[in-house]
Amino acid sequence: MKQPSVWLAVFMLHSAVAVTPVQKVIQLLENMSGKGKKEKHEEQVQFAAFKQFCDDTAVEKERAIKQATEKIEMLKADIQKYISDAEQLTKEIAGHDGDISAWTGDKKAATKVRTMEKNDYDAMHKDYSESVDALQRAIAVLKKQAYDRKQASSLAQVSALKSLTLIPPEAKKALDLFLMQSNEEPADEGLAVSAPEANAYEFQSHGIIEMLEKLLDKFVDERTALEKEEMNSKHAYDMLMQDLTAQIEQATADRTEKAETKAKKLQSKADAEGDLQDTTTTRDADQKYLDDLKATCSQKASDFEARQQLRTEEIEAIAKAI
Repeated sequence: MKQPSVWLAVFMLHSAVAVTPVQKVIQLLENMSGKGKKEKHEEQVQFAAFKQFCDDTAVEKERAIKQATEKIEMLKADIQKYISDAEQLTKEIAGHDGDISAWTGDKKAATKVRTMEKNDYDAMHKDYSESVDALQRAIAVLKKQAYDRKQASSLAQVSALKSLTLIPPEAKKALDLFLMQSNEEPADEGLAVSAPEANAYEFQSHGIIEMLEKLLDKFVDERTALEKEEMNSKHAYDMLMQDLTAQIEQATADRTEKAETKAKKLQSKADAEGDLQDTTTTRDADQKYLDDLKATCSQKASDFEARQQLRTEEIEAIAKAI
């Protein structure tokens, strides 16, 4: 019972060990086919991962390039706006400078005219005041001396009126005639002034006093008008100075504000230009990287397809051979 089993085992062992050359070739081809399929699958897995990397990276770079391009356009628009704003501010600042210069010139001119007016007023007011004082003194003397020809020396106050510039020429002639007649001595120095002579002297004094009082009233009125005119002129000058000063101060404040704004605009322009340069450089680098990536991925895809095709043909050839 045991012997047939032994012989069966020996037969089976001999059959397993005794492999024919054809079988060896078939086994070799099968091994090659399995290895080829395995490598083909591994290459597919590896390429799939690489293709995913290509796709993901391309999407990321394209998004970055699009955002950079939009930012570049925005920065260019901002730069143009900064330039336009700065140019407009430059014009406005020049306008303020022109206004400030003109108003400053107006102040100097007005002050010069005002100084001349004040000097003229002071001189004229002095003349009027001196004339008024002299007339008042002369009238007082004439009224006291109306009947006393012996005190002609007291008429010096009256004679002094002739030197005043405001006394009109006809009044000066009347004063000369009066003083000339007042200085005439009577024929008999020992006799007192007769009644007719006293009457004549009184008549002449009354006429001169009346003339001088009219001049006094005239000068007082003219001095009052002059003072009122000076007050109005000074008020007008003060109002003009106040207005010009306010305009200059406002224009100066506006100019300062706009100059500061202009400086900020130019700084923003410089910052935007720097940002534009950096963004453009980065965008261009991303674009080059994307172009290189696409070329590399495309080449590798072509190489993969070729290898896959080759392996497929090899596997098919092995299968036919088997």
